[in-house]
Amino acid sequence: MGTAQWSPRRVHTPRYPRGVSSTASTPASSATSDTFAESLRRTEAIRSDLDAHPERYRVLTGDRPTGALHLGHYFGTLASRVVLQDQGVETWVLVADYQVITDRETTGNIQDNVRGLVLDYVAAGIDPERSTIFTHSAVPALNQLLLPFLSLVTEAELLRNPTVKAELAASERALSGLLLTYPVHQAADILFCKGNLVPVGKDQLPHIEQTRVVARRFNERYAKKNPVFPEPQALLSTSPEIPGLDGRKMSKSYGNTIALGMTADETAKVIRKAPTDSDRHISFDPANRPGVSALLTSAALATGGDPVQIAEEIGDGGGGALKAFVTEAINERFAAHRARRAELAADPGYVHEVLRRGNERANEVAEKTLDEVRAAMGMVY
Repeated sequence: MGTAQWSPRRVHTPRYPRGVSSTASTPASSATSDTFAESLRRTEAIRSDLDAHPERYRVLTGDRPTGALHLGHYFGTLASRVVLQDQGVETWVLVADYQVITDRETTGNIQDNVRGLVLDYVAAGIDPERSTIFTHSAVPALNQLLLPFLSLVTEAELLRNPTVKAELAASERALSGLLLTYPVHQAADILFCKGNLVPVGKDQLPHIEQTRVVARRFNERYAKKNPVFPEPQALLSTSPEIPGLDGRKMSKSYGNTIALGMTADETAKVIRKAPTDSDRHISFDPANRPGVSALLTSAALATGGDPVQIAEEIGDGGGGALKAFVTEAINERFAAHRARRAELAADPGYVHEVLRRGNERANEVAEKTLDEVRAAMGMVY
């Protein structure tokens, strides 16, 4: 299929709605002061303002290309990105290819993974004409922001980050410098385009607070009169954790996912292998029947129904009837996505063109921001 013409849009400084401040009231020395209650309050204020004033917001979101996107990604974040875009919010979607090597020694099948991400983004409704899809590695000025940003945080602050702490506790090898500085890299991702809104789950709030601290400290140290960066707000997700086929969190590392790009037959095959139990009466009981309940949750998400009511409908049909119901529900729900994905994939140059245009715009914006940073620091010679 062909590609349409594209030209960069003018970048403006977003304004904030009443009740949502661009600066935090917490001291700059605190990287964990942003409580869940405070974030929830701000999220409610932002949601009430989004419909009326989408032009006030610039969203940065994205994924690491470590494998195929799955139902957990779709219902957890991807569908909400499309909603924000369709509301008129300026949306930036990052394919975080450099961050693949934060916790692994090779890039793996990164070209296939990047291509798959872009195909799923567009098939799901992300419009490259309205949103910017770009890759880390193609935007050098974004990554150069790491240098001044790293001077604004301490080693102790980095080690307190939950992602870093968890990896440090779980890993049997030394922590890489890239993983240690991962929270600052995320700050550069958000601030290079002056993003002021980031959709996140509760467990990602510390990353947003770290970004707010970086922005605040840069402005206080170098740009008090004319602040360069906004302090981004978290838009808390209302989506529950999506269980995988075995009842655990849906994750590529667990091998319990249903990929968005699967065919109908592939979907049926993985669902047939999903664990259930010997009780033929189907009931929704996540604590005692994790496999059965996970399948019911997937069916509910796909149909917009209630897992308890779906269980009652299946009744004594047993695991076979449950799996048939789930398979039909998911295949019907994602039939249009898969058809659109196949159409896009038939054009071998489509993904390249989407990224070329997205990277072009990201570079334009990143270079402008880096120029502002260098000017604020007195480094224009």
